[in-house]
Amino acid sequence: MVLVAVVSADRTVTVVNRCSYTVWPGLFTDLNAGSAVPSQATGWEQTSGATVTFTVPDNWTAGRIWPRTECDFSTNPGPNSCATGGCNGGLECATTGGTGVPPATVAEFTLVPSGNDNYDVSIVDGFNVPVQVTPTAGCPEASCPVDLNTNCPASLQKKDSAGNVVGCLSDCQTALLTLHPANSPACCSGAFSTPATCPSSGVPDYAYFKDACPDSYVYAFDESSGTALWTCPGSNAADYTITFCP
Repeated sequence: MVLVAVVSADRTVTVVNRCSYTVWPGLFTDLNAGSAVPSQATGWEQTSGATVTFTVPDNWTAGRIWPRTECDFSTNPGPNSCATGGCNGGLECATTGGTGVPPATVAEFTLVPSGNDNYDVSIVDGFNVPVQVTPTAGCPEASCPVDLNTNCPASLQKKDSAGNVVGCLSDCQTALLTLHPANSPACCSGAFSTPATCPSSGVPDYAYFKDACPDSYVYAFDESSGTALWTCPGSNAADYTITFCP
């Protein structure tokens, strides 16, 4: 009798930096959701025009990749090392608690070989760099390809030390600082924590983000838009390209 071993095939993720400046991608896997982790380091420097390719397990769950900007890890490695998107741990983000500090545009993935891959470009935690996710296998793109920093409402602007607008906070992020985040329509929390009580019409500045980036995830219950959370059959074994400044 011949025994055949079933081996899961890794997927390929390619990160392309088309921005005119260096970015420092961060990579995080929520180990509370799954134990499969990519082969790539959890953070690296990527110059303008550079491409980085690596593999991820085909059951990668709750994975995030995002751009960090204006980073300097020489004196204060940690979440404040970057103008946007910094994480605990410095250049390489900590495997626990290493998600990026808002505002940051985030590509999110849960790969399901026996079902549907789920992926999106999220600006729920604000925006810093245009991002596009392009799968193979004929599946749809997820993207926020527009620079939302240019016309970001004054109350949401994140500025660097030189006074330049380098990020656009979500209303929830400003609520965390100034209002009552435990019961906030901007954060879809408390009395507003269901799709019925926190519809898009009740989220301040939803239209600014969604009109410019209709194929991105803008607030906690944005699935109702039909253009926030994207799927691709896991049986297609899609590979994914993440492009900064597409």
